[in-house]
Parts: sequence; C-alpha cells; structure tokens
Amino acid sequence: MNHADRQQEIERTMRRAPVIPVVVIEDARAAVPMARALVAGGVPAIEVTLRTAAALEAVRAIAAEVEGAVVGVGTVLSEADLRAAYEAGARFAVSPGATSRLLDAASDIPLPLLPGAATASEAMALLERGYRYLKFFPAVPAGGAKLLAAWAGPLPQLRFCPTGGISAATAGDFLALPNVLCVGGSWLTPADKLAAGDWAGIEALARAAARLGA
Repeated sequence: MNHADRQQEIERTMRRAPVIPVVVIEDARAAVPMARALVAGGVPAIEVTLRTAAALEAVRAIAAEVEGAVVGVGTVLSEADLRAAYEAGARFAVSPGATSRLLDAASDIPLPLLPGAATASEAMALLERGYRYLKFFPAVPAGGAKLLAAWAGPLPQLRFCPTGGISAATAGDFLALPNVLCVGGSWLTPADKLAAGDWAGIEALARAAARLGA
C-alpha cells in the first residue's frame, strides 16, 4: 500500500460516520461487545487509544471478532507504536501530533496514519509530506471551529477530524464546516457505561452520533 492508497483509506475511514469514537479501554474483555454496540449504532470506525495496558489486546479482539468494525489505534507516538498497531490488526492509526521520525516510519509501515496538527504551520508541514487528511488536536483548546473555518480559505486541500473537548452538543458546529469530514469524541464510550457493560446505552449514543451528519 503506497502513500496515495493510505490517504484514500484514511478518507474512507473518516467518511464512514460523522463521529469516530475515541476509546480508553481498561478491560480488554469489554472490547468486543463495545465494538458490536458501536457498529450496530452506525459508527463502525473506532479509535482505541494506547493509554492503557489493555489497548492492543482490545484491538486484536475487535479486529478478529467484530464484523463491520474498522478498528484503529490512537495516541501513536513512535515507530514502535505504529508497528504494534499494525501487528495487532489495526486498520488505521492516529497521532496527536507529527514528528519527522514518526512520519518516516509511516512511509515504511503499511498502516494509514491520521497525523495531528494544531497550527497552520504544522498543517502546512504535513501537506508538504503528502498528507491531506489530518487530526486537529486539541480541537477546542487550540481554537475550535472558528480556527478551522479560518483555515478553509488558505488551506483548501486539507480535510480534518477535530478531536479534543468536543461533545454531542458541539459536534455539529465542526461538522458544518466544509473542511471537516468527521469529529473524534470520547462521549460515545463513557467510562461508567464501559465498566457497567451498558452496551445498549453505548449503542444508543452511537445512533445519536450517526445522525449528526444528517
């Protein structure tokens, strides 16, 4: 898979639903029923963050057992993270920022990367490397929908998945922008519902999120 193919795959992933759930999972046994609830709710692309020891096991389980799920790995910081995500069966990777070393590794590992940017200079640097699909992070602290709207004029080639501080109530402000394909949000898989095994509740949140783009 060359860079152009990886970019196309990232675009397809971003267009699957208005929201990509950003999941912090403490117990890998919750991964499969959680992912099935999200897929049933119309939200198939799932970002499992590398913030817990259970993350890669959760990715392996979702990749192997959940039909219709497109599982990715978030909080990718290094070549080792990127390679571990690929070997676990992830379909995409997401990073909060982008370093030259990480981007060099992404050129060698056949896993589509959604790299993060918080400033126009960072976005321009990624554009120079051939990235047209970016994560805008941290979205709300970095300037929110108003900043992304301002970028649409001088950076029309770029499309974003803003993540960080976005809620169900504010997602629509971002999704209305011409340069936003989806948003990332943690509200679909709250810790209390994961801990309680409230899969029906997570499916309901996913259904509501899937309607945001309508």
